[in-house]
Amino acid sequence: MRTKKTVSEPQKTSSKWGPDRRLEFIDFRLRWDGRLNRADLVAFFGISVPQASLDIAKYLELAPANLVYDRSARVYLATSEFKPVYDTSSPSRLLNELLAHVAGVIGNESSFIGWRPPVGFVPTPGRTLSPDTLAVLLRAVRESRAVELVYQSMSAEKPEPRVISPHAFAYDGFRWHVRAFCHKHQVFRDFVIARMSGLTLGESTPTGAELDIEWNTEVGLELAPHPGLSTAQKRSVELDYGMTDGAVTFKCRKALLFYALRHLHLDRPDSGTPEQQQVVLRPEIAQRDKS
Repeated sequence: MRTKKTVSEPQKTSSKWGPDRRLEFIDFRLRWDGRLNRADLVAFFGISVPQASLDIAKYLELAPANLVYDRSARVYLATSEFKPVYDTSSPSRLLNELLAHVAGVIGNESSFIGWRPPVGFVPTPGRTLSPDTLAVLLRAVRESRAVELVYQSMSAEKPEPRVISPHAFAYDGFRWHVRAFCHKHQVFRDFVIARMSGLTLGESTPTGAELDIEWNTEVGLELAPHPGLSTAQKRSVELDYGMTDGAVTFKCRKALLFYALRHLHLDRPDSGTPEQQQVVLRPEIAQRDKS
């Protein structure tokens, strides 16, 4: 008689519960709250007090100079020599999570942040997206399929039927697009998701994403303070952008260059005052982009 073989269930490997994740939590709380105790780990991860003690001991092995135990307060405090161990303790992570929290995107259970300062943000009109539309587009990208839809472009008086083969999503700072091959015009274009309706999945078709030259090409941009600013104003701009030697460089997909320049008020460089403009493209970069 054969013995029935038991098939073990796959182990859950959620990073939220892993030991590395808990060490990141310790690092984050020490960096931004300046303190941590075992109860913080117990409450956030649902682990036992002994496990929390083991996690703190492990962190002490990694960075013994980062924390010290205050016996009177019964709490671990960050030292003046503290240096973050994990990239997740970066300023951008903290500020992005504060913004996501106040905007209602994430809840307390999804963020390492402990104490939260009051936060405000500049509201923008909401961009309504149909969940059905998004679901079809996601499936089309995943399965390399075409999509039949009706699209309202800025240049047409009425919505028009289109067939596109999407291969990527893009966010321009205000709204979401899909990057897709337009079968009507035989070119790769950006399509604003909110302007789509009546989507239907089509046949499997290679998107030819590797042929989308503008999407796959990165353009280097070098910014400098506007020459019309005063010395103090230039210094302010240098601090705002983290400039070194009066300039900062970053890269952008060529397909998204228009949006990047528009955010920086560089799409119409002569339309504002130096105070409004604040930055300019370095001449050699601007000239090279025109070629």
